[in-house]
Amino acid sequence: MSDNKGKMGESLKEKTTPKNFKKNPIKGTKFTVMVSSAKGGVGKSTFAINLTFALQKLGKKVGLLDADIHGPSLPKMIGLNEKPKSDGKLLFPLEKYGAQFMSLGFLVDEKTPMIWRGPMVISAIKTLTEKVSWKDLDFLIIDMPPGTGDTQLTFAQDVKIDGAIIISTPQELALMDVQRGIQMFDKTKIKIIGLVDNMSFFKGEDGKKYNIFGEGGVEKTAKQFDKKFLGQVPISTSLRESADLGLPLTYKEPDHEISKIFSDIANKIMQDVV
Repeated sequence: MSDNKGKMGESLKEKTTPKNFKKNPIKGTKFTVMVSSAKGGVGKSTFAINLTFALQKLGKKVGLLDADIHGPSLPKMIGLNEKPKSDGKLLFPLEKYGAQFMSLGFLVDEKTPMIWRGPMVISAIKTLTEKVSWKDLDFLIIDMPPGTGDTQLTFAQDVKIDGAIIISTPQELALMDVQRGIQMFDKTKIKIIGLVDNMSFFKGEDGKKYNIFGEGGVEKTAKQFDKKFLGQVPISTSLRESADLGLPLTYKEPDHEISKIFSDIANKIMQDVV
């Protein structure tokens, strides 16, 4: 059994880090940053869209690509239900609040389930990365789906990525998947900018912090794997409400205490990438 596991590990390494393989930058962008989580339900998409506007408030031109083929959430979170225009060869991203956006959710009815096998998913990713006309972006943020499957490997093998941010809640179950995500990025030679502790605590009306999902697990994992810890984002009613309304908090209220946390994280990312 151990020999078989070893062979499987070598096979994965060969597939994820091919020799002399050229990765293409996404046209119209300077820096491309993944927002990832190996586990679903940790607030990754909410983080991605608020990071987009935190970077914008720092003077950067930013776009957001929703790469979750099976469960695109961007149309709801930015309040857009239009279809992108096309010149027959390229799709033009939708624009709102001064940022650019693209999602498969703009191209299909929101109630239509994406019951697609791997090859169709890969084809959709190719379209989103090669046939979108981004306009002079400083940063393209890619909201990745959970897991370590076809989408992740397609990006890792085909696209030039400047760095990845891993989002997690501090509970042990989520951190098990984070460790898999770290190893995936290390194997595919994608730089991990750092880890973020999302939904890290809830502050009650009494001012006391309640660590609902545990405490310190994400920072501990970052240290264990020698990665940077970018900060904590607490549970926030304002953050949830703004996402439901399609009006991201970092755009709506840039001086909100949560928006300031995103601004601090955005600064750390800029220092690492630019």
